Amino acid sequence: MIKCILIDDEMNALEMMEWLLKTYCPEVEICAMCLSAEQGIEAINQHRPDAVFLDIEMPKMNGFDMLERFDKLFFDVVFCTAYDQFAIKAFRYSALNYLLKPVDPEDLKSTILRIAEKKTLPTREQFDLLLQNLHKMGKTTPQRIALTTNDGLIFVPTADIIYCEAESNYTAVALSGGKKVLVSKVLKEIDEALSGNDFCRVHNSFLININRIKKFVRGEGGYLIMDDDAVIAISRSRKQEFMELFSKF
Repeated sequence: MIKCILIDDEMNALEMMEWLLKTYCPEVEICAMCLSAEQGIEAINQHRPDAVFLDIEMPKMNGFDMLERFDKLFFDVVFCTAYDQFAIKAFRYSALNYLLKPVDPEDLKSTILRIAEKKTLPTREQFDLLLQNLHKMGKTTPQRIALTTNDGLIFVPTADIIYCEAESNYTAVALSGGKKVLVSKVLKEIDEALSGNDFCRVHNSFLININRIKKFVRGEGGYLIMDDDAVIAISRSRKQEFMELFSKF
């Protein structure tokens, strides 16, 4: 069983999450339901849960302030948020769990599965990265992103990413200096985090950093030569989107 605590200042939100978990995630045991961060801290220390479902915007003490009260996190965190699409990207950059209100049952089941399979707990560095990106998201591409690997997390400057290539259920991220990192996420998830601003999906198998293009070769389909000399084809279906973004640089 996965022990969890629900924290939200709205009772109807707590009751809805309770119903969703009991209906779709029978492997989850709800230890406590709290209407404030103060109650949440007490319940966490008492029950020592595996995961905390946490609302961000709460009076007196918000979700981030509550997490600051713990010297070291011994539980996973799932942020429950009504933030807009730009803020959602900040969560993806930070590799932190989140659920968008109203919560979709399939998203909830996927989140519980990730918690069950997870080998590491969230770090203070991830929360710092999230807060930084929440303030900047939608204006510029964040300077760093957290990438999930089989060994844990690595934090890399987004400017160092040359391209990302789909490899079955994983994604190979090519970095400057010739290094490649195998990320335990499909390319679609990386695309959702990075696309826009400096990154563009040019092929079903490739997401590229426009700033790391060495040469664009026109032709029937066209292809790119990247900074590391990798040759990446542009698919017909994605050429117009690429040209619109490329023309801005």
